[in-house]
Amino acid sequence: MLEKVNLEEKLSKEVYRAEIERLKRALTALDAPLRAAGLPVIILFEGWSSAGKGLMIQKLIQNFDPRWFTVVNTQPPTETELRYPMLWRHWQTIPEEGQLSIMDRSWYQEVSTLRLKNGIPEEKNRAHMDDILRFERTLTDNGYLILKFFLHLPKEEMERRLTKLAENPDTSWRVSKADWKRVHHYRRYQKCYDLMLEYTNSASAPWHIFSGVDRRAATVGIFRALLSSVQEKLARLPGERAARKISAEHIDAGDYRFIPMPTLSETDLSVKLDEAEYRASLKREQKRLSENHNRLYLHRIPLLIAYEGWDAAGKGGNIKRLSAALDPRGYIVHPIASPSPEEKKRHFLWRFWKRLPKDGHIAVFDRSWYGRVLVERIEGFCETADWQRAYREINDFECGLWQWGAVIVKFWIHISNEEQLRRFEARERIPEKQWKITEEDWRNREKWPEYESAVDEMLRNTSTDFAPWHILSGNDKYYARVQALRAVNEAIEKRLG
Repeated sequence: MLEKVNLEEKLSKEVYRAEIERLKRALTALDAPLRAAGLPVIILFEGWSSAGKGLMIQKLIQNFDPRWFTVVNTQPPTETELRYPMLWRHWQTIPEEGQLSIMDRSWYQEVSTLRLKNGIPEEKNRAHMDDILRFERTLTDNGYLILKFFLHLPKEEMERRLTKLAENPDTSWRVSKADWKRVHHYRRYQKCYDLMLEYTNSASAPWHIFSGVDRRAATVGIFRALLSSVQEKLARLPGERAARKISAEHIDAGDYRFIPMPTLSETDLSVKLDEAEYRASLKREQKRLSENHNRLYLHRIPLLIAYEGWDAAGKGGNIKRLSAALDPRGYIVHPIASPSPEEKKRHFLWRFWKRLPKDGHIAVFDRSWYGRVLVERIEGFCETADWQRAYREINDFECGLWQWGAVIVKFWIHISNEEQLRRFEARERIPEKQWKITEEDWRNREKWPEYESAVDEMLRNTSTDFAPWHILSGNDKYYARVQALRAVNEAIEKRLG
């Protein structure tokens, strides 16, 4: 792709001045429409050292209200950031509705300069680029606009600029050993950039490549591309949002290997453990889990456990018995409630990316990202197309975590309608349990058939070979607790070999 860039393109001062003033006025006028439409925009700059990325960002931000944009200076990952999935730190920076995120380098560092620096094998690098494609598709499918700019320079021009910077005492600090390394190994880096650009040039987030030789031509070209892309997106938004309200016939769960799951009605709810057997089994499985937790930490393997189930199914008691076996320094339990106003302004997975454990640690979710295809679907908190698309987005999310090295265990605790009613009534009678029962719980009971159908569909579309579902028979709490501990232990031991 870089060979096709016209490095001879130039713009005279006169033409530049006339055109740039018009573009500046048009860009400044975008502030209000962007906020009114609630359009989140990510503008990222990649390219060669001294190609003009910083200067371009400086010129660009002068046209926007500083209250509505953030400039992200992406550095190589820190030691702490390396303990999370590659995209974890980049999910932190996505803008909320109506705001701009302007990036001086981005997630493409990991598949270009850092790839060569760290000697990342080609297979792993392609897996990283697949992660990026899924990440960008997830955002653009949910209304984000991603604009990707690459500034290209020939070797001789880059060397000339770096030399000039290095010879000036006031700017010599801007030139690093890594910059000179890219000059000396120019062809190697160019090949790496070409692969990155071609592999990640998608229809929803294409690359815009400009010559950085003539800065006037580059500035006008980038301003034009940005302006036309935003204007076109704003013009399409009403139609795109109307389309999201139309029920789609096909659910896209992604190209994964799914494990056949029984329906909830096929689950045997009669299984039980007597108290003596429960105490012995619980003690045995907790001891086993405590040992496995140490092994997870030693091998730096993260573990995510997601609990879903009917109201009053026993999620809290189950989590309590599981966490009793864990080192409190190495796990956290996330009780997931309705999203906050800040969370509602971003992609629904954003709040879960923020809660991921670092390697060697455990995160337990009391309810999870599956709310998108359950409560948000049934209660109408999102459009039909949103929850239908979420199956693929969730599978992509979990696949990325699995490729990172995580163990993922997902539980649906199933109880009968009659058992739930008995537990609800008991909660109302017992003073110390009355806080657990709400009017919403009673309303949800009226929608039992709708929820059951949604759960069956969820199990069918998201039980993959890397993140399978476990249906726990929960009429007997003793049985469900032991089964959960056993399933977690088996998943850890399978991963450890």
